[in-house]
Amino acid sequence: MKAIQITVDDGLLARLDADAEARRDGRSAVIRRAVDEYLRRRRKRAIANQYAGAYGSTGRLPDFEGWEDEGQWPER
Repeated sequence: MKAIQITVDDGLLARLDADAEARRDGRSAVIRRAVDEYLRRRRKRAIANQYAGAYGSTGRLPDFEGWEDEGQWPER
């Protein structure tokens, strides 16, 4: 791992230091998890935006609109 330096305001640092998980695991571990979660959510949003851009908000291609109920399952 690489050590980095960050700036945090006094109120946020006090809240972090008061947190049981931060006291147990350490500030660095909690901050690493928070950054990892932030990046995961950003990636998930970016992928969702790419799908929405490609397929629209419905997730269907415009050429297939109105055909949703036209298919039939084969009889057994």
